[in-house]
Amino acid sequence: MRPRLSLGSVLLLLAAGTVAASPTRAAPLPERMADTGGGSQLITAEAPGPGSTTGKVTWWDRRSDGRWVAAGSATARFGAKGLVEGARRKQSTSTTPTGLYDLPYAFGIKAAPAGTDYAYRRVTNKSWWCQDNASLSYNRWVEGLPKDCRANESEHLVSYPVQYAHAMVIGFNYARPVRERGAGIFLHVNGRGATAGCVSVPDTAMRRILAWADPHRGPHIAIGTASGRTAVTRY
Repeated sequence: MRPRLSLGSVLLLLAAGTVAASPTRAAPLPERMADTGGGSQLITAEAPGPGSTTGKVTWWDRRSDGRWVAAGSATARFGAKGLVEGARRKQSTSTTPTGLYDLPYAFGIKAAPAGTDYAYRRVTNKSWWCQDNASLSYNRWVEGLPKDCRANESEHLVSYPVQYAHAMVIGFNYARPVRERGAGIFLHVNGRGATAGCVSVPDTAMRRILAWADPHRGPHIAIGTASGRTAVTRY
């Protein structure tokens, strides 16, 4: 039988450093990333693995000393078929594209939350997101559906009163759209379950993000997994 240590003996061992110290905490996620977009605000959307449909969204501020501090977090939902590298994604696969993207502007059926400084576009009955690969307006907001953009290949934004109450455009395949890669990838309010490829969060979190986001601080969103080829830290 091993002899018991008295309280005095334990204190001596601690002072001598013979009791193992608790493991150090990992650096904040943005500090472990290869690229954060160059700004001082960042949203990370991280899933446990590529087949996951849920995970966590965190929004971060970079302080003047270079440290990143979490401003808030929420549970997240991803595509019904999980996540896939953005460069390999195919349209209509219900997968969320991983990568680092800008956030061109926000929009919503409802008015912008109090404190929102981001460019915010109100949805009208004429608002569509064109997803027709044959259209010149592919992966663009249009007011009134162009003749070359089929309605059954596009989203009538006002038809999604819950999801698009508040949202932000994710710059996936946006600046120079590649046909068949995918259109209409947003950060939006949760619907009933997994998304068709977007990232979604609870309504309260979406409103907090919009009030937090500062266009002058260059916010980006990094979407990925905890490890592997699609890990957030790769971006």
